[in-house]
Amino acid sequence: MSKIGLAMAGKKSPWGAGDAGSGEPSGEAVGDGGESGDSAPESPPSPPRGSGPRNPWLPPSSGDGRRGQTLEDLFKRRSGGGGGGGGPGFRLPLRPGGGSWVPVAIGLVLLVWLGATMVHRVSPQEKGIVTTFGAYSHTIDSGVSFTLPWPIQAVTVEDVTSIRRDSIPEGDSERLMLTGDQNLVDLTYLVRWNIKDLKLYTFQLAEPDATVKEVAEAAMRQSIAEVSLNDAMGSGRASIESNVRERMQHILDAYRSGVKIQGVEIKKTDPPAKVVDAFKEVLAAQQDAQSDMNRAEARAQQLIQGAQGEATAFDKVYAQYKLAPEVTRRRMYYETMERVLSQTDKVILESSGVMSYLPLPGIKQTPPADNTERR
Repeated sequence: MSKIGLAMAGKKSPWGAGDAGSGEPSGEAVGDGGESGDSAPESPPSPPRGSGPRNPWLPPSSGDGRRGQTLEDLFKRRSGGGGGGGGPGFRLPLRPGGGSWVPVAIGLVLLVWLGATMVHRVSPQEKGIVTTFGAYSHTIDSGVSFTLPWPIQAVTVEDVTSIRRDSIPEGDSERLMLTGDQNLVDLTYLVRWNIKDLKLYTFQLAEPDATVKEVAEAAMRQSIAEVSLNDAMGSGRASIESNVRERMQHILDAYRSGVKIQGVEIKKTDPPAKVVDAFKEVLAAQQDAQSDMNRAEARAQQLIQGAQGEATAFDKVYAQYKLAPEVTRRRMYYETMERVLSQTDKVILESSGVMSYLPLPGIKQTPPADNTERR
């Protein structure tokens, strides 16, 4: 036997044992046909199938002689269809009777969905708009109502009773408006409104809330342009508020907005910030002039009332005079002389033997002489 044959004797093939009957050598030594007179050793038994080195192109095998898990086995195991390697597949828990919980869960979800989309509870101050595939169907009032499930029908609920308030402008920003006498005024006002027709409010205007604010500003500017600055800041505010409310309602009704204006309230009317000092001086002067006019009117009323009182007294005297002319004439004469002479420094005496005029007032006014000087 050659050295190569002796070296390979008893070695396993790296590709595994050959199949029976394939004609391949199974590890026996091949002799040279008589080079050596020794007889060939007896060949060892053939190893079992698959006990040789692993084929590098096959997946690794498990220890019990079976091949390892493939990618397909892993997917089968994840999907619950049973996997390779002897591991059981994942299963949902079963009901006591052996049935699956999946139909029960689906039924519960369906019931909750139907209850949430078919039963609607509307508060007393609210109303709801029902739409079928997006188109208006009908309006529901307060209480419990039933509709078809979503997405067949949907309900939009709005508060139609509460009063909504829009302050214009928002925050502390300045909003200047031009008056009828070409003056600027910084105006802040409040608009109160609510919904009177929910269908028109929902479908007629794209942005009804913004429309109300824009209409309010247009109506206010038009009303302010018709009055003077003094009226806008003083006694004309009530008239302006009424005009703005009427104009807003007329415009919104023309738009078919479904909105009702409850009132307009002017909160602030100030001059522009740049001229506020000069305006305060003018306003103070106007107030002083108004105070003087009020005092003059009060004095005039007092004089008029005094004259009316004297005229009333004269009428009473005249009525007595017609009853007794002579007596009334004498009485009036004495009263007149007493009133006139009481304001003079003269004393008149009507008596015989006495001078008709004596300077009694002068004598009375002369101070008496001092007794010390006379000594």
